[in-house]
Formats: sequence, C-alpha cells, structure tokens
Amino acid sequence: MMQPPRSGLTPLSDDAFKLSRWKTAETLVVLNELGDAEPALSTAWQQLDATSWRFELRSGVTFHDGTLLTSAEVAASITAAAKASPKPRILDGVELSVRVDGPGAVVVATQTPDPLLPQRLSSPQLAILAAAAYKEGGVVDPVNTGTGPFKLVSVEGTSSARLDRFDGYWGEKAEADGIDVQFVPDGTARAAALRTGTADIVESIPVGQAAQIDPELIHEVPMPRTNTLYLNTASGPFADPALRASAREAVDRGTIVDRVYEGRADRAEGLLGPALPWAADERGNDAYTAALAGRVAATAVKGTPIRLGTFTDRAELPEVAVQLEQQLETAGFVVEQEVREYQHIEADALDGKFDAFILSRATVLDSGDPVAYLYSDFSCAGSFNISQFCDPDVDAALTKAAAIPAGAERRAAIGAVESLILARDAAIPLLHERVIQGESAEVRGAERDPRERALVTSRTGISG
Repeated sequence: MMQPPRSGLTPLSDDAFKLSRWKTAETLVVLNELGDAEPALSTAWQQLDATSWRFELRSGVTFHDGTLLTSAEVAASITAAAKASPKPRILDGVELSVRVDGPGAVVVATQTPDPLLPQRLSSPQLAILAAAAYKEGGVVDPVNTGTGPFKLVSVEGTSSARLDRFDGYWGEKAEADGIDVQFVPDGTARAAALRTGTADIVESIPVGQAAQIDPELIHEVPMPRTNTLYLNTASGPFADPALRASAREAVDRGTIVDRVYEGRADRAEGLLGPALPWAADERGNDAYTAALAGRVAATAVKGTPIRLGTFTDRAELPEVAVQLEQQLETAGFVVEQEVREYQHIEADALDGKFDAFILSRATVLDSGDPVAYLYSDFSCAGSFNISQFCDPDVDAALTKAAAIPAGAERRAAIGAVESLILARDAAIPLLHERVIQGESAEVRGAERDPRERALVTSRTGISG
C-alpha cells in the first residue's frame, strides 16, 4: 500500500479507508456503482420524518472478539464518531444523534433534514466496531474488533499489518487465508515489488513506472478527481465572459493528457468524470445542450496579461501549467506563471489573487455524491470558490439538487448544475485522473474501486 497509517488506523481518520480496503471493518450500508445505498450491517431503513431514519440491523453478526452485534454497539460506534474531536470528515457541518430502538434497530437523527443520510453512513469513517475498540481519551483500536471477512490481528507501526480470515463471518467466507500488508510510500519500490513478484497487489503505480511493467499486470482505475482550470470571474481579465470563452477555446486537453499523463487520463467533457458512470448520460439531454449553446462567444485576446497559478505537491500540475501557458499564449494571452507548495499558495488562490488557477480536485466526497463539491466550489457562499463565482441561477439549481433524495432525479438535477457552471465558463475541466493498480498474474477477484473503499474482498484469491 502507498500510504502508511497516519492515525494508528483509527476509523475516525482517513485511515478508515485502509480498514475498508482490507474488508475488516464494515458500515451499516454500502454504495453501488451509481452511489445509491445498499444493505450491509443494516438490512433495511426508512425515513420516519424530515430528520429521523430507522435502520434495521442484520441478525447473527459476530465481532472478531466474539461479541454479538446489537443496537447498543451500533449506537455507541456512531455516537463516538459524532462526538470525536476533530470530527470525521464525513460529519463536517452535520449534527447527528443515535438512539437504540430495541435490540435490532437504531434511529439516527440529524439537526436539519439530510436526504443523503443513508449514503453518509456508508463512509468507512462510520464503521461499526465492538465495544472493546473504544478506549479512554478517544482512542479507537480496530485490532480484533471489526465484523468483516478478515480479522485485523496485528499492526507494526507504519511498516506493516496482518489480517487473518475470520471464519465466523456473517456473509461469504473469504477465499484467501489472510492479508499481509506492507506500507511502501516510494513508488519505484512499489513498482519493483510487482515486477519481481514479491507483492500480489500494489496500490498506485506511478505513471513513469508503468512502461517498465508487463501491461497484463496493471489496471487503470478512473478516479473521481478532475484537473480543472479555475478562472477568476470577479476581477481581472476573466471577469469578461468573452475572454473566459477565449481561454476555453485555447485549451487542448488531448495534448495535456498525452504529454503530461502519457495517455493515462481521460479528457474531460465536464466537471464529473467516468468514475461517476451516470454523468455522461446526463449530458445527452436537450436542457444540457441548450445551456451550453448559450455560452458567450470568444473575443480577440490581443496580448491580455494573465497570472496563472498552481502547486508542486502533485507532480504533474507544474507540467500541466507549462502546457497551458503555451496554449494560452498561442491564443494571444501573455502568461505569468507562479508555482509554489500548496500550503503556501492556497490562501492566495482562495482570495482571488490569480486570474487562473490549476487544481486537482476530488469531485465526490465520502457520501458518494458531488453536490458538496459543486456547492463549495461554485456557489455564492462556497468555502472553496477559487473562481470567485456567484450566479443566482446556479445557486438555485444547487439548492434544488441538494434537497432531492438520492436517485435518478437527483442525478438529473446535478447534471443541470454542471451545465450551468460550464455555460458560464467559471471553470474549464481539463482531465479526469486514473490510478494504476498492480495485480500479479495469479491474483483473481481484486476490486478496482474508484472510491478506494474496496480492494481485497471475500472473492479475492490466488490461483494455483
């Protein structure tokens, strides 16, 4: 695996995604490919009123320490997350409480209506663990306290972990005897482990290493992450919609994908990429087409100076900036480029100090839904509004989408929001990233999950 644990594998941190990828800690619900909730430790749920949901629990579930899953343990796990400081990311801005409703159900209530509550409870940060996991001082220890087909047996700091098959699992028993995990931050070393056969599954092979590996062993997984050129719509040259249109027409996505990403990325048709398989379908309707047809026409640039920023933390972005500078200058802009570490440039970007800014942005947060991203980046009150963008029609469309329960109607409303943002040229989506996953020729049944929640499951095994 690429990243070592940062917080002792507590599920209340991003380490939760390791527990999920090892199938040792489980949640009440899981998400399907479309982002809709499906049963896991909860078998059914219903909305009782505007702010309350009742979740029925699966019977016969045993924790790895031999204790039984009951409503008391579920309520305690979710309550621990709700009261944690800092809160798990999935609960930012959310106040919720949980009460037991008999031995086999819990009621989860939020302070304000939350149509995505079931999806929110799918986050690995809200995994259900045995009572023994919760120690004094807010410490949560997942060793021997999950419910999944693999039992976490030991963790050796930031170097390794071991899991054994759990024969008391409530669902499909694991094919593999266990999982031996090594944490290897160095990408060259991870690639070498795949080439030499010392690892069966390898996370995140660097693009530069992929050409040295048998193509049969690498698999490209689309990520819900978009490289985007944000344009400052409030001040400077890009306050003029016609100049924003000129920038859009100047951008050649294919060249960036080929030269910077060696073809291992997807050209962006919108803000939401192939990791959300429904997004492309929403672009095919008449309303979406009509919104884009209303774009302002491009104007002659005539030596307009612009200040372009990005950061060094993601190795490809400075190279993307070089390509964009060339393309924009060919169109007539005069580009001044500024590249710093992210921690030293974020504040200036959010304050509107740049005319254009290149960002690699996660478009789907832990609920599996992109509305939070669209709101933070493109609403008048958005907390991450690099484009300084404010449009009443977009705000109204976002408010409408946020109030709709998960499903086809909400997806259509999200598509409408995307079309309005693109019609204003507030941002120019460039490409959608992929992650390269390595699997030895003997591996079968490994998950290739855009959300990075699943990797080794009950069906993962070794041939021969």
